[in-house]
Amino acid sequence: MKLLSVNLGRPRPVPYTSQPDGLTGIDKRPAEGPVRVAAPGPRGAGASGLAGDAVCDTRYHGGDDQAVYAFAREDLDDWERELGRPLANGCFGENLTTDGLDVSGALIGERWRIGSAVVLEVTSGRIPCKTFQGHLGERGWVRRFTQKGATGAYLRVIAPGEIRAGDPVEIVHRPDHGVTAAMQFRAVTTERELLPRLLAAGEALHAQTLAKARKYVTEQRG
Repeated sequence: MKLLSVNLGRPRPVPYTSQPDGLTGIDKRPAEGPVRVAAPGPRGAGASGLAGDAVCDTRYHGGDDQAVYAFAREDLDDWERELGRPLANGCFGENLTTDGLDVSGALIGERWRIGSAVVLEVTSGRIPCKTFQGHLGERGWVRRFTQKGATGAYLRVIAPGEIRAGDPVEIVHRPDHGVTAAMQFRAVTTERELLPRLLAAGEALHAQTLAKARKYVTEQRG
């Protein structure tokens, strides 16, 4: 398992984002050389966990629970076949394009060591948005991405450091609860009945998902 690329985005104006200033950093390109990774701070105050990477709409993106976004090259290859077009590393807005890692099947709270120092922890899957659809230029993209359920994974930074393309990725901790990024995604999108099962992942969950699952359970009991 390894990193194929570390991808960074620069702010650029587009007509398809709801960001007030019309800027997005979703168009990410592979970086040359090492990239510093650190916890960016809470959502709304912090942005990307990668130095030099733009997160323009901090209302919904960035922050400690979404510091880094990873997507498997294998899933990009699958989409290439389905869409009939090439998809470069970073084109889904992912910071990390991986090889040999089941990213969507990663467990919430699963920890990865990348290179010699960086440790990241899986928090959630990625929910597609209007900006993602506009960036790819595919009609009905939000629905198609949701139906496939290969979401990739957001991660928080446990140990900071530098990473670069070619670094090995090692799974150093796997919880035993069975709650994957893909399950979390389904629970908050199309299968709300799964929400109670997410609670097994505890505080490792993205904070907003944890609050949503707790609220759902309380409402069901009431």
